[in-house]
Amino acid sequence: MGINLIAESAKVGSGFKVGDFSNIGEHVVIGNNVTIGNGVIIHNDTRIGNNVTIQDNSVVGKDSVRAKNSVANIIGSKDKETVPTVIMDNCIIGTSSILYRGCTLHNDCYIADQATVRENVTIGEGTIIGRCVCIENCCDIGKMCKIETNAYITAFSRLEDYVFIAPGVITTNDNYLGRTSERFGCIKGVTVKRGGRIGGNSTILPGRIIGCEGLVGAGSIVTKDVPEGTVVKGNPASPYRIVPEKELLKTQSLE
Repeated sequence: MGINLIAESAKVGSGFKVGDFSNIGEHVVIGNNVTIGNGVIIHNDTRIGNNVTIQDNSVVGKDSVRAKNSVANIIGSKDKETVPTVIMDNCIIGTSSILYRGCTLHNDCYIADQATVRENVTIGEGTIIGRCVCIENCCDIGKMCKIETNAYITAFSRLEDYVFIAPGVITTNDNYLGRTSERFGCIKGVTVKRGGRIGGNSTILPGRIIGCEGLVGAGSIVTKDVPEGTVVKGNPASPYRIVPEKELLKTQSLE
């Protein structure tokens, strides 16, 4: 059986199970009936609720490390890097996922294998983050969202409740593509309002707003805001039709 390193200051609840070669840092608090796999690293001060599963080789509470010329350093991203990572009740963290210090997961979140959640990110209750998804710093993700495999949520974005992001979606926040100092005052993530949906392999340009119940067709390039309840598609995306009544949130069994 492998050796686990559990700091003396860590507090562990009843029913705790841990695999081999895991490391639990100083002042970590772990609730009841928590299962931790092999090779998991839980950094200092992390807070973990009840009935949480963290699978093999995941890293929780990692400090952010940036290059000297990182945009976040230049524009001041207001990252709450001193705030511990918080994982609330009934969450599942998949194999080899990385959760940075300063992120918060509300109850019943599912983080799939190899996903990354950066600092100063909040994820709402019941949201699913798919395999290899990357959520960059300073994002706010609502409840009951689905962000599917290989999607990229750029820094400073906001996704409201019941948002659906299909596989391979790319969001962006820099119209200047890394050139000129003018860009530092113009960086802005995307906003997807309640019930917005984005089809696979679409690209959303910086600062665009997808209105409530708006739908972006697969493979689209969104250069303008999407009106509420409207389907857009194409390159550049343009209005196609109104979202059918049967697809609206008010007709769904959501709870």
